Amino acid sequence: MKINILSGNTLKVIAALAMLIDHMGVLLFPAFPIFRIIGRLSFPIFAFMISEGARYTRDKLRYFLSLFILSVLCQAVYMLAGGFEPFNILVTFSFSILIIYALNDFKKVLFAKDRTCSLVILKAVILLSGIAIVYLVTELVHIDYGFAGCLAPVFASIFDLKDINIPEKFKKLDCLLSRILCLFIPVFFVILRNMSAGDRLVSPFLFTALPILLLYSGERGKANMKYFFYLFYPLHLALLEGIQILLFLI
Repeated sequence: MKINILSGNTLKVIAALAMLIDHMGVLLFPAFPIFRIIGRLSFPIFAFMISEGARYTRDKLRYFLSLFILSVLCQAVYMLAGGFEPFNILVTFSFSILIIYALNDFKKVLFAKDRTCSLVILKAVILLSGIAIVYLVTELVHIDYGFAGCLAPVFASIFDLKDINIPEKFKKLDCLLSRILCLFIPVFFVILRNMSAGDRLVSPFLFTALPILLLYSGERGKANMKYFFYLFYPLHLALLEGIQILLFLI
């Protein structure tokens, strides 16, 4: 019996609804932790779908810029509302995409038949430098989910061997299970980080996304919902902020 029944679109809808419920808990119902618990589904699912987007996109620059520009616009609105940190989750995932691209370039060169030692070293330096820069940035400013959060989509891409010239027997490593298990390595450190910061009740529920991700079919889904997901993040925040302001005035 086939158990991989959830398309990419379905997973994104689940993650979006979980994020909405999570932010409702933060802004409207802070006394009810169940909202935050349900919301823990969101980050691992979105992180995995970011790695899938980087895996399948035909226009890498456009994919990155779409997310990065939206992250800047959302952050600008947040700053106008009186906040500066944390930098939103779209900033986190923008860093993830850049590291994934550097990682994929390194893998391609490493396994190329005509590779040269100097080129392999150059790509390795670029990859490690990118990781180091992201780490320093996350140490200097508060980015949503921190450095481990930036690495979650990257770890899900470690065994992305789709366009890599590697012996066929190693291609078996590129499977749904391996990519999801790798994703949860940095997610585990996100949990430890949040628990050390006092979030002992809610943070462990990030693992509840694991069985849902294992139902992923590998298909995008029939509808093209890409721009819906780009718009959902800022619009749902604006809606909830508006409701919070109205409740305060009442």
